[in-house]
Amino acid sequence: MKKGGIWLCLFVLVLAAAVAGSWGYLKDNLNLGLDLRGGAEVVLQAVPEAGQTVSSDDMEALKEIMRKRVDNIGVSEPIIQLEGDDRIIVQLAGVDNPDEAINILGRTAKLEFRSPRGEVILTGSDLADAKGVRNQGATDPREENVISLQFSDEGTKKFAEATTRYYGQVISIYIDGQEVMSPRVETVISNGQAQISGGYTLEQAIAEAAVLKGGALPVDVEVMSKRTVGPSLGADSLQKSLYAGLVGMALLLIFIIAYYRLPGVVAAISLVVYTLILTWLICWLKITLTLPGIAGFVLSIGMAVDANIVIYERLKEEIANDKSLPAAVTASFRRALWTILDSNLTTLIAAAVLFQFGTGSIQGFAVTLAVGIVVSMFSALVVTHYLLKWCATIPAFANHIGLFAHVKGGVRRA
Repeated sequence: MKKGGIWLCLFVLVLAAAVAGSWGYLKDNLNLGLDLRGGAEVVLQAVPEAGQTVSSDDMEALKEIMRKRVDNIGVSEPIIQLEGDDRIIVQLAGVDNPDEAINILGRTAKLEFRSPRGEVILTGSDLADAKGVRNQGATDPREENVISLQFSDEGTKKFAEATTRYYGQVISIYIDGQEVMSPRVETVISNGQAQISGGYTLEQAIAEAAVLKGGALPVDVEVMSKRTVGPSLGADSLQKSLYAGLVGMALLLIFIIAYYRLPGVVAAISLVVYTLILTWLICWLKITLTLPGIAGFVLSIGMAVDANIVIYERLKEEIANDKSLPAAVTASFRRALWTILDSNLTTLIAAAVLFQFGTGSIQGFAVTLAVGIVVSMFSALVVTHYLLKWCATIPAFANHIGLFAHVKGGVRRA
């Protein structure tokens, strides 16, 4: 076997090992969206006070607070995005209790410590941290689970001054305008720590702490719509999508191998490389994969096949012009280059427009399609190119090229 054949065999073996070794990693590290994993989606509408308007700064602050709240309740890879001038969409994949998560997102979370005369002493902006914890030394069942507060440096100073001034009196704690508790100050607190108890379960205390830690909303919001997708429905959608993708990929490979014979095998290998690179990139870039994203994935596979077809048709023409196989391969890629770049560039522009002006799943489709197109060009112009150059050094391959190009007697190898 010549050197080119040895390198080709080694490449195929390494590729097979990479595919087999990657399956477990990709299965565990793909970020699945709401429609594939199950979870909740909520659309929140900003509601300004009478005579006021919602600014872009308010919406950006609202988005950031939502992200903090989602992070604090432990939801990984959420999708949080603005819609229009006064709405925000939050998608939480994999949440166990969608209703509780939606309740946390919609809370204003306005924390206030008030003096005996009703004056505001501290607010949520003075907090540095908040945690839901179990109070080990509690004797009252209502105090078994509490919200532990840690104030900022400025808040610590304010709280020390307040507990000194109102020693022996009551300081009331309000959340969203509702009085939670009114403890009597029995000692000066200078370490910036406080606890809120109110008969919480541990889960409630943790959720309430997450809301307070995220900060109060700059404007009131109301839930415009919400939907939940069960885990079983998401798993069923994923299974059907994977099945459709595998069937489509198999049909494409069968077609290109049947039509182009041995060169079709080269194209098939290139497509497998494309699929492997794209799935790795989706994991590495932490792209959230949704049903529309899978559609973008499959569409980009079609673009990759189209690029290989353009290259092979150019190769036929070059061989018909009585060029040697290495020269025909080089010329076919040179002639196909701008055709492939032009067709893919227009699709990339369309994907950019969809991402800029679309929302939610449309943006997911655009991102996956764009990444897929870039990878498909690499697989066609680099992987297929070098595989064909390797194969051009194999005598048996030259004869198959002759059959594929309808040239009797094969083609010249040099």
